[in-house]
Amino acid sequence: MNWKVRLKNPVWWAQMALAVLTPILAYAGLTAADLTTWDALAGLLIGALRNPYVLGLVAVSVWNACNDPTTAGLTDSARALRYTKPAQK
Repeated sequence: MNWKVRLKNPVWWAQMALAVLTPILAYAGLTAADLTTWDALAGLLIGALRNPYVLGLVAVSVWNACNDPTTAGLTDSARALRYTKPAQK
């Protein structure tokens, strides 16, 4: 996978944040609107780290966000591997 390019892409960072936060919120029965303080967010994340089931949900979510479903196997396409920055449309 072309990690250098992914790490430069702000959309990828947003996707990763959602891939981590969404399953945690769903398991806790909360929405983002329920996180009104940094303490509430920290408590939620600490609770998730103590729960193997939630960590499994997060791992699957992150895997789905990283995997390129348009290619066979577990890597990016040859074209995507040649990118030095996110492709422009």
